Amino acid sequence: MSKLRRQLSANTPSVVETKSLIDIKAKTGNLYESIAIVARRANQINVSIREELHSKLEEFASHTDSLEEIHENKEQIEISRAYEKMPNPAILATQEFMEGKVYYRKNEENDLFR
Repeated sequence: MSKLRRQLSANTPSVVETKSLIDIKAKTGNLYESIAIVARRANQINVSIREELHSKLEEFASHTDSLEEIHENKEQIEISRAYEKMPNPAILATQEFMEGKVYYRKNEENDLFR
């Protein structure tokens, strides 16, 4: 497991916990902005996890798959199971956001239309 995944999932529960909408809104002043920030961060985490998983599974790729090779590839199965047990990217992103670990900025495009 990479340093990033260990760091992200070290103290993160795998199950969804309810969050106070008031607390989420308090971070930016707008609930929808907060949710959009969490969603973008969750997408970033998901892409990095997917790239990492695919790079690890490429080591096991063979162009001539036989039934014996599929059953004997226990390392590949263990890697896949480990990634399945990891917390959902949305859970990780929400925790990062609530702890103030997510950097975001607000574009002031509305000023152009005034």
